[in-house]
Amino acid sequence: MCRWPPRWTVSVIRSAGGVIAILRTASLACKMRRARVVRGAFPPSERVDVLSIATKKPATYHCPATRWSLDDLVAALSQHRLRPMSRSSLWRILEEADLKPHRSVYWLNSHDPDFEAKAHDICQLYVQALRFYQQGRVVICADEKTGMQILQRAHPTQPVQPGKPEKREHEYIRHGARALLASFVVPTGQLVWHLGQTRTSADWAAHLTHVVQQLPAMQRYDWVVDNLNTHWSLAVCRLVAQWCHIPYCPKALQRGVQRRAFLSDPTHQHVFHFTPKHGSWLNQVELWLSVLARRFLKRGDFASAHDFETRLGDYMEIYNTHHAHPYRWTYTGQPLVRATPFSQTRRQRRQGRAWFSPRPQRFEQVLYPPRPYKRSAGLLVANL
Repeated sequence: MCRWPPRWTVSVIRSAGGVIAILRTASLACKMRRARVVRGAFPPSERVDVLSIATKKPATYHCPATRWSLDDLVAALSQHRLRPMSRSSLWRILEEADLKPHRSVYWLNSHDPDFEAKAHDICQLYVQALRFYQQGRVVICADEKTGMQILQRAHPTQPVQPGKPEKREHEYIRHGARALLASFVVPTGQLVWHLGQTRTSADWAAHLTHVVQQLPAMQRYDWVVDNLNTHWSLAVCRLVAQWCHIPYCPKALQRGVQRRAFLSDPTHQHVFHFTPKHGSWLNQVELWLSVLARRFLKRGDFASAHDFETRLGDYMEIYNTHHAHPYRWTYTGQPLVRATPFSQTRRQRRQGRAWFSPRPQRFEQVLYPPRPYKRSAGLLVANL
């Protein structure tokens, strides 16, 4: 049980800072004493047993659920004749180990046997893109963003106010969809684009022709694309053969493997580099498309298809004129290593402080008031 400091200490300290210091000291002392009691009640071996059970599937312990809950863990401990624990004790053990069995995230693993070689080849192009550009060789990342819906909100959007976020109507009116074909010039950051209703192989070949016409004449063009079938169609092979002044033989390009080998020939002036399977994130244009989705499409309110095309064109022009820049690519093909623990990273993103728990204590609420968007509008207006 936590006790306050002696009465004479409270009477001596009169200032507001002293009261806050007392509250902070008392809260920290209570927290440390409670932690010592919990750690002393259960030895490390029993805590390891809890972590061992929580890191395995519930079916291993004859639990029909697909994920663990605190009640299921209590039942599993009793079934295996281990020392019983309360739900709060289990929660503290899992929290100290940063173990969250109730959470699950999706991830996609690339099973391409040549993943390392393809990734290393593409990363080397990014690292040396500026030097290649000065030598007359340009690296271009090309891809498409399909299914961009042209949505109009059924009712006007309420603007943002102090203490209140923007409010958008859930219902909308759909004016169709568009497909964006985009090519990102790696050394300069410029974007060449084409907007249409389809993304067929003919549309892709026309987009490649438009990109070459927009760029200055180069000795070699390196195209980074994914494995979509329109990227290695017969129309693209015919176009590359015309550019490189080599004979075009459709009979020798009937299969997809043959077409990709033809387009990847390093002796050609236009060389295509295909990302590994499930490795489209190696394409730099995906970074730009994600920015487009967040800054233009996510909160878009478009009255018609013409309005969408006009505003998108203005966005592209402003980007190429004022904001175009090459990306700083740091991945070299080697396995990524996280230097910061997961728990600290999440807490830093959520609260901006890594050393406080997700649920703030009393003294934290006093010393660190809530964020401005959690305050009332009257207080914010009074402080302006």
